[in-house]
Amino acid sequence: GDEVIIPAPYWVSYPEMVALAGGEPVAIVCTAEHGFKLQPADLEKAITPKTKWIILNSPSNPTGAAYSRAELKAITDVLVRHPQVWVMTDDMYEHLVYDDFVFATPAQVEPKLYERTLTVNGVSKAYCMTGWRIGYAGGPAELIKAMSTIQSQSTSNPSSISQWAAVEALSGPQDFIPANNKVFKERRDLVVSMLNQASGIHCPRPEGAFYVYPSCAGTIGKTTPSGKTLVNDEDFVTELLEREGVAVVHGSAFGLGPAFRISYATKTSDLEDACKRIQRFCGDLR
Repeated sequence: GDEVIIPAPYWVSYPEMVALAGGEPVAIVCTAEHGFKLQPADLEKAITPKTKWIILNSPSNPTGAAYSRAELKAITDVLVRHPQVWVMTDDMYEHLVYDDFVFATPAQVEPKLYERTLTVNGVSKAYCMTGWRIGYAGGPAELIKAMSTIQSQSTSNPSSISQWAAVEALSGPQDFIPANNKVFKERRDLVVSMLNQASGIHCPRPEGAFYVYPSCAGTIGKTTPSGKTLVNDEDFVTELLEREGVAVVHGSAFGLGPAFRISYATKTSDLEDACKRIQRFCGDLR
């Protein structure tokens, strides 16, 4: 079937969505050394005549990694040379960026890709409207028409109440976003700092979203006080939950382990407590 390139770590649903649509998900592993970002040479190697789409998500869930304009341009330069490849860009975390990072999106960076780019967004994250279940997309009329045909036969439609709420969110006051971001940035810095003090954990500093994606490679092969040896990141998260009551998601679920994901979209005091428990858990390993 048609191939869809998905940089890993990826949001867990992407490969399943591709499979559901009868496509073939092709993961390209993007390591922490490269900031969890797709390298142009790796993309070039992965493209075949069967490649139909690439899915990009910046800032990313689960890593928080975000592509600068220059990094995005290097990716779009490759795609320009392969006219059969369409781009789906998931910009859900567009407004959640920190420090001096400037958000960019493929259709803006490379106008030549405009006619084969689907830009996807929603109100769940920046507008704290998760439960309204509203996303939206911009792309070529033909593609949008096909999408709404499928939608009309599956979920019938997004509800009109949610649609009006989304209009209000997008056109109303935006001043709470920078205020929220200031808090998120402080939480990010707290979590990154505390996790890097945990034995065997290495936590990169993300550019956006509200996740950290620390490596737990340094804990693999060690043993808990109860005698359980950690063979992989799934063991790590299971033992962490059982011993310390801290729930995190293992990285192999997102296509790259041994690692785990923490969301810092929660109370600062809870984050501090959780990170202390993670430090204790790691310190107890032998």
